[in-house]
Amino acid sequence: MSSLSKSEALEQVKQSIMQNQVCPELAATATQLVFGSGDPSCSVVFIGEAPGKAEDKTGLPFVGAAGKFLNEMLGMIGLDRSAVYITNIVKYRPPNNRDPLPEEKKAFLPYLQQQLEIIQPSLVVALGRHAANCFLPELRISEDHGHPKRITLAFSERKLTIVLLPLFHPAAALYNGSMRQTLIDDFALIPEIIKRSTQPKLVLNNN
Repeated sequence: MSSLSKSEALEQVKQSIMQNQVCPELAATATQLVFGSGDPSCSVVFIGEAPGKAEDKTGLPFVGAAGKFLNEMLGMIGLDRSAVYITNIVKYRPPNNRDPLPEEKKAFLPYLQQQLEIIQPSLVVALGRHAANCFLPELRISEDHGHPKRITLAFSERKLTIVLLPLFHPAAALYNGSMRQTLIDDFALIPEIIKRSTQPKLVLNNN
């Protein structure tokens, strides 16, 4: 993998999802795979739960109403979405936008881990409880939102230390004014977290 660029390595992960027929029932009801978009050399990755109708149509994550709000908040902190990487845990749209099932999240988790291993971000922003709980199952988004946590992700042969920032999902804030302001306030913490978070080190996991 070292001879490949990050973009090429990510494309291999995308192809492997289709070749391995991950969640074929979901794939059968979706228009296409929604893998991720943005700069693979960035230091910040945003992770949502699953694609919605607009994402299923375009093949890009966070392009509907929630995506527009996400773009707005990125602008508030001086970031453009082209300078970050955005993806979801589950890569196919669940029917009728239902919550992703535990087995679906479990099936896609290794591929999300591969994405993070390739990108090597210093900060992972988990948008909503589904994304946050994939990293910290006991986390309660209502209590832990806006509180960064340094965690180590163990891969098959390596481990990656990141800062995880759990936030409410932008979709939830669209219908709740107070939650919208909370999300904007939490989002404002990101520049300082980026500044303070050290570059991650990918090291051999000998444990």
